Amino acid sequence: MLAMKPGCECCDRDLSLENGEALICTFECTFCRDCADNKLNGICPNCGGNLVERPVRPAKMLEKYPAATERTFKPAGCTAA
Repeated sequence: MLAMKPGCECCDRDLSLENGEALICTFECTFCRDCADNKLNGICPNCGGNLVERPVRPAKMLEKYPAATERTFKPAGCTAA
């Protein structure tokens, strides 16, 4: 099950759980669309994998399986791989 992290690892922007503004890699590194497109060129700076749109977890499932609250913020490592 995805952790559904609450913020972008590059800019620490809050990410909605309800739309496609969050992008993730296979390790669940999480970035906003702006950072992913304009700073990272669609590539995760941590693992080198591609970034894809994070799926939306339906509200009913969020009640049972809430999103993560712990933030990961690595501005120094936010450059294209």
